[in-house]
Amino acid sequence: MLLSRRLLLAAVATAPALARAQSDDPRMAERSIGNSDAKTTVNEYFSLTCVHCAAFQKETFPQVKEKLIDTGRIRYVWRDYPLDQVALMAAMVARALPAERYEPFITALLTTQDRWAFARNINPTEELAKMAALAGMPRATFDSTIRDTGLKQAILAEQDEGEKKYGVNSTPSFVINGKVTAGAVGYDAFAKAVEDAST
Repeated sequence: MLLSRRLLLAAVATAPALARAQSDDPRMAERSIGNSDAKTTVNEYFSLTCVHCAAFQKETFPQVKEKLIDTGRIRYVWRDYPLDQVALMAAMVARALPAERYEPFITALLTTQDRWAFARNINPTEELAKMAALAGMPRATFDSTIRDTGLKQAILAEQDEGEKKYGVNSTPSFVINGKVTAGAVGYDAFAKAVEDAST
């Protein structure tokens, strides 16, 4: 994983101008849910191949959504932090889908990692293409998306910003009103972090 991360970060350094040029790319628009006027904003830095991110999504996020997002207490923002090339490819595909399909798609990917990312004797690209097709993405769009250097650099630039601005270095990491909480915390710990960051 560390070698892959080094290669990903090196890619950011080689094309900063391209990454900046892509900042206006609508695919990189904020992916968020919740009240835009909420006093508390939670940014989750996550990787689609992170088992801890998957655990949080399955075990904690439903309560977060019900008790904190749907009630208007927080605005929840997803931030890409791919830990390897497969996660980067998946993040690119998720970003290329219409915004309303983003949350269902990443939820599906996180809850089925064992099928598309980690299963033995599979081709992750082909498995991801199948998942994308179920989300309504034609194969030609999928193929062009995973070859899109500009989108790749923009995602890596977002990851780099999280590291430089907040010191994010693992997934999942939650930046809550500027304060960082790391790890697949349970609901009570998450709610306490939200409360502490909101005072």
